[in-house]
Amino acid sequence: MPDDVPAARHSLLDATDDFDTERAESLSVVICAYTTRRWFDLCRSVQSVLSQEGPVPELILVIDHCDELYVRACNRYCMDERVTVLANADTRGLSGARNTGVRAAHGDVVAFVDDDARAEPGWTQALMHHYGNRGVAGVGGYADPSWPGDRPRWLPQEFDWVVGCSYVGQPTRVAPVRNPIGCNMSMRRSVLYAVGGFRSEVGRVGSVPVGGEETELCIRIRANEDSNQILFDPDMRVQHHVSPDRTTLRYFVRRCRHEGLSKAVVAELTTASDALSSECTYTLHVLPRAVLREAGSMRRDGLARAAVVLLGLVVTTAGYVQGRTTIRLRTRMT
Repeated sequence: MPDDVPAARHSLLDATDDFDTERAESLSVVICAYTTRRWFDLCRSVQSVLSQEGPVPELILVIDHCDELYVRACNRYCMDERVTVLANADTRGLSGARNTGVRAAHGDVVAFVDDDARAEPGWTQALMHHYGNRGVAGVGGYADPSWPGDRPRWLPQEFDWVVGCSYVGQPTRVAPVRNPIGCNMSMRRSVLYAVGGFRSEVGRVGSVPVGGEETELCIRIRANEDSNQILFDPDMRVQHHVSPDRTTLRYFVRRCRHEGLSKAVVAELTTASDALSSECTYTLHVLPRAVLREAGSMRRDGLARAAVVLLGLVVTTAGYVQGRTTIRLRTRMT
């Protein structure tokens, strides 16, 4: 792995700004988009934020290296003073786009919503409520899957993270977590600047189903200040659209493999214990209960879900081992 600090971190570290770490009264919302294929989802996402009760937050729409989408978004929102449309001025990918949005933000808190997610009523109040506590560095919320049809019968709810949604194993009430789900999360802007923002080594680029940027960021946030807390609040809700291509077993396997590869990169950037702390509990407690529940039902769809749990665990683990091996070989060669 390269030893130099990536440009995505410099983009925030080199900036100067004044922050009041005790006050968190204003909100900026960043939505990143990269394709015209999700245009109608994007418009619904923007409208869901602008329709929140109370003061309308500053909304920053970042277009990730897609000229056609940038022109379309500018034409749609150029007359709406509530929306700022920017092109990603950083490394291509979600991490760079988010950093572009953070640099443009003025709010004490910066929230991130995916371009195919819709914030439910009360979303802004739910997230801002927690920032009265100065120890709260970030707050994430619940993501409900919005299926294109019926939910796939073979998909256990423990693996809804595969489609970017909340899953069985997350807290059911307000609780500290290692990291939130990326489609519905918020951070103090001062904290994002303090740790240098998102790193470009991890995070989705286009439609490639990688991730890990939220995990790596939150590990740095906790390391930067022991008192920093990341909370999960199930009342901070979004509806996350699931496209038809993500409801197939083929996508499931591909996403699990890339999750393992991403965790290998996060482990290299941090430590394996930090990168896998939540996954160990999930693997040792949540997944065995799922297998026993589904296999014990003796129903055909239950047995299929039990098999999918085991398949997901094997593929994710294999991806992690492959990623760690590749990194070590690359390190020896440099």
